[in-house]
Amino acid sequence: MKEYIDTLTLEFEKSQNPEIALGQKAYMRDQFEYYGLKTTLRRVLQKPFLNKAYLPTKKELGTIVISLWSKPQRDYQYFGQELAYCYLKQTEPKDIELFEYMVQHKSWWDTVDFIATKLIGNYFKHYPDKRHAYVKRWLSSENIWLQRSALLFQLKYKEEIDTKLLRTTINSLLGTKEFFLNKAIGWVLREYSRTNPEWVEQFVQENTLSPLSKKEALRLLK
Repeated sequence: MKEYIDTLTLEFEKSQNPEIALGQKAYMRDQFEYYGLKTTLRRVLQKPFLNKAYLPTKKELGTIVISLWSKPQRDYQYFGQELAYCYLKQTEPKDIELFEYMVQHKSWWDTVDFIATKLIGNYFKHYPDKRHAYVKRWLSSENIWLQRSALLFQLKYKEEIDTKLLRTTINSLLGTKEFFLNKAIGWVLREYSRTNPEWVEQFVQENTLSPLSKKEALRLLK
């Protein structure tokens, strides 16, 4: 495992670009350090490490991801979430604990949205009986990133979306002044309007959404 991460580090360090890194850091409000790797280059560099033939065992995933999350450069968190994505077909009940950790540490929209839609979204398709308990816990947590995840995990569900749960989740957050929550409310409604525009239109009419949420929700319907 150490060799795996150390080799990845060598590849990232060899291609670092301090000038680009400064721009990336500024874009993320100086919250994270960067190597200055543009997404296309980073994906070229990390491709061998995500090759099925060289992937670590699923048993090692949690330890590796937590190690990557401890590193200052944001590039490691991007790699870590894409590494976790490689194991979707091996989803286990305990994986939600790792995904919660990823959401709650070094939290910002650039990782949380990937984790919520691609990792947690897949998890709850495997274990739908766990949805309500976790969503309830996240909504009462006062952690905006867990709350955003409760909104966004169904983003790509289309016809499979649980509208009752979506309604309950949104209603519990109405009145919030938090930009990232109001944006997510609008986003999930806008995405669902591609599948069921009538439901979204009616929901917007029946509920007092923030101007931002309403604008985003109706964007495709005007």
